[in-house]
Amino acid sequence: MQTVLVAYASKHGATAAIAAAISQALNDSGVSAACIEADDVGSLAGYEAVVLGSAVYMKRWRPKARRFLRQHAAELAERPFWVFSSGPVGDPAKDNLAWSEPRRTIAKAVALGAREHKVFGGVAQGAMAKNLPEEYRDRRDFEEIRAWAQGIAAQLRVAAPA
Repeated sequence: MQTVLVAYASKHGATAAIAAAISQALNDSGVSAACIEADDVGSLAGYEAVVLGSAVYMKRWRPKARRFLRQHAAELAERPFWVFSSGPVGDPAKDNLAWSEPRRTIAKAVALGAREHKVFGGVAQGAMAKNLPEEYRDRRDFEEIRAWAQGIAAQLRVAAPA
């Protein structure tokens, strides 16, 4: 059975919840997955694949996720891995104005062989939340998150040796 590490960096817990949902969906799909905060991962030994995610603030991934990508670059390049970002909040019709992707970080992940970068909605915090209508404060779509994880599980099952 494939074992997948779902590593994440979260500031207020919204990204941690996304990572937990990904891990649960992988486990439900027959792929063994462990969900661990990025800073708590010492080695990728024992993991055949990795999903790495981070909250995005001011066009940047959290430092813990960037450090994970840097410290485990050689190991990531040797196995299938996927990355996700969480962050867009507010009116979905205005995402092109509100969302600022961390282009250099994602380019580095792609250069190492990341199979896909997925962006999930985030949760507005603090002053930003006060200025948003309730329906735009939490843009996480857990059905979409689970479907993405199920797609990863399907890819891993196809790639697994018989």
